Amino acid sequence: MPAADERQLIDEARSGSREAFRCLVETHMRQAYNLAFRFVNDHNAAEEVAQEAFVRVFQSLHSFRGEAGFSTWLHRIVTNLSLNRLKATKRRSEESLDPAVHGMIPAAEGGGEIDLGAHVERALHELPTLQRAVVILRHLNGMTTRDVGRILNCSEGTVKTHLFRGLEKMRVKLQYLKGE
Repeated sequence: MPAADERQLIDEARSGSREAFRCLVETHMRQAYNLAFRFVNDHNAAEEVAQEAFVRVFQSLHSFRGEAGFSTWLHRIVTNLSLNRLKATKRRSEESLDPAVHGMIPAAEGGGEIDLGAHVERALHELPTLQRAVVILRHLNGMTTRDVGRILNCSEGTVKTHLFRGLEKMRVKLQYLKGE
């Protein structure tokens, strides 16, 4: 969608147009869901995060200044909600004695083809939260280092450091795939 059209939808939604807001949601929902899913790795949770993000957008659309793009603003909201959900899930799992709740992902059993995507997802979800966020936003969503810094509220240097460390950890974790 051209920026001018999106800007007009934002202005109309601010003025109370439900139709304009619905268009914004339809345009960006898939993007919000996909980003949330990369963080939480659960379809229901990703759906809830995306919906909550648009509730927040609706509630604070009047404060959107437009200094960054609408997508960048939405990414920040989705990222923050996803990170908060991960923290809450981690707290609950630490309180639980059930080892199945502690983020253990069973290894693939049997022969056959290797599902490379599943291995990469597993390695990604074993990264510390901030490193995972940077790798997701920078490499999987193709955002610039600057935009990632804006979303996570940190400097480009910090983004680069977390990106380097996260990718290095993933490389080490996936080293075993070279032999297969």
